[in-house]
Amino acid sequence: MKQFITVCMLFGLFFMSSCATTRALDSQQSQVQTRNYQTKSFDTSDKKNVLRNVIATMQDLGFIIEKADETLGTVSGYSFKNKTNMTVTVRQQGKQCIVRANAEINNTAVTEPLAYQNFFNALAQSLFLTANDVL
Repeated sequence: MKQFITVCMLFGLFFMSSCATTRALDSQQSQVQTRNYQTKSFDTSDKKNVLRNVIATMQDLGFIIEKADETLGTVSGYSFKNKTNMTVTVRQQGKQCIVRANAEINNTAVTEPLAYQNFFNALAQSLFLTANDVL
């Protein structure tokens, strides 16, 4: 009887773990798509300058900067207006800087690509103005 219960439990665990794996694989595509619109590369190798422009852009968009770490390349901020948390990571890769933004509203991930496009457009304008000494 104990062997039967053990076999049933193992079968149940195997069945549940296979379902979890299937769900993880199903959501894998959406994670890749999400990462795609959360990430943008810029043709500059000056990580410090990009971080300064990320901070300025976030402040222009109404975020209060909570943390900024040049070594890690991260900036985190909160917008009281939109109740939004946002963390931006900058990493240098060759002659480019890769910027990834991640936003949450009320602890729910922002999955709307337009929100990230707006941020990256504002950041691109800021980097352009800085590169051309307009500011």
